[in-house]
Amino acid sequence: MAEDDTAHPPTDPPPTDAHPSEPGRPHRRRRWLMITAGVVAFLLVATGALLWIAYRKLDGNIRTDSATDQLLARLEAERPSRTAGATGSENILLIGSDDRSGTNSSYGGEPGTRRSDTTILLHLAADRKHATAVSLPRDVMVSVPACEKPDGTRGKAGLMQFNWAFELGGPACSIRTVEQLSGIRIDHYVILDFSGFKTMVNAIGGVEVCVPQAIHDKDAKLDLAAGRQTLHGEQALGYVRARESLGDGSDTQRMGRQQQFLAALIRKVQSQGVLLNPGRLWPVLDAATSSVEADGGLSSLGALYDLTQDLRDIPSADVVFLTAPRRPYRYDSDRDEFVQPQTTQLFTALRDDRSVAVRPPGSAPSPSVGAGVGAGVGAGASPSPSPVAAGRGSDGAAGAAGVAGAAGAPAKASPSADASPTFEGRTADVDACAQH
Repeated sequence: MAEDDTAHPPTDPPPTDAHPSEPGRPHRRRRWLMITAGVVAFLLVATGALLWIAYRKLDGNIRTDSATDQLLARLEAERPSRTAGATGSENILLIGSDDRSGTNSSYGGEPGTRRSDTTILLHLAADRKHATAVSLPRDVMVSVPACEKPDGTRGKAGLMQFNWAFELGGPACSIRTVEQLSGIRIDHYVILDFSGFKTMVNAIGGVEVCVPQAIHDKDAKLDLAAGRQTLHGEQALGYVRARESLGDGSDTQRMGRQQQFLAALIRKVQSQGVLLNPGRLWPVLDAATSSVEADGGLSSLGALYDLTQDLRDIPSADVVFLTAPRRPYRYDSDRDEFVQPQTTQLFTALRDDRSVAVRPPGSAPSPSVGAGVGAGVGAGASPSPSPVAAGRGSDGAAGAAGVAGAAGAPAKASPSADASPTFEGRTADVDACAQH
């Protein structure tokens, strides 16, 4: 019997508006998600790798002075301890070297020798709310301890101009000299030479200064018109180094000009957000890390970054610049000596982490400052007129009774040593050009 076709009607074809591809859509979405995730992962890995490479490059730029660290560690017993009231504060010795070797050979002089052309003691308060930068005159007569020389021999202690300490015994000798004359524990040190200074200034796009009158100084490689100027590289270096062609030719005026320059540099970095702009921060970090030599505790990118953050958060009005009180040395007017008791009062304030008040250079001092001013060399001393030595003991210790007074040693402080007079100086928020 034939099968009835009507009992099993044929299956209807799919509707014409159906989309055969719909079942594959989830697969495509998953595929695109996987591709996107892969691209994102690759970018993250690549970015992380680039950041790591950049970090290693910057970190590797910094030169660590391990030899000085080791030498200071061996002499720990001779170094001052921090006072209880100064816990958390930091003292950094900034040394501008006049090294004439390598890229600095174009400045003349004997290659391989270097002195501290500029030395600044930077004190950061424990609460990081204020900072004080004290310029130490290069020609001031101080008691330099017996220091180990680069060739391994040990020099004799004596009374000599301050910048000889760096030449005779390197940064360790400069640090020990500053610690001895001030009683302040130096936590870190940074050395910057001529080339490094120029690189740093160029990295931030130059620094604006005010030039009262035209300057033409061949020795400093400086040729500037009068007025407001933005200085770069070589011009900036010449401006902070020049002596004979500016003012009265004294090192005191040059230190004041250096302080104004540093104040202008701080204002520019803070006002233009350099430290918050990655695009502008990179060249600054690269220049900074390539330009300095530092102790082991400061010779890492992380440590330098922490230092810049500390400085960034201090208002420029609370960053103080001044020069340690000085006057012409009684036996040689081309040298300096510290003025007492002001020098001791200044170092005592920093040692105890107290802020230092300043008044504009040339203004009248407060009545308390002039009272009881002692000689730059202690009473009863018989300092040698020679700039080199004054009474050396067999153990290398300086034997001149007045050396401690010349150096402002806190152990010999006068009864008014704890006073806080107002010193000549400036704050970083003051634009020198606005004063002309």
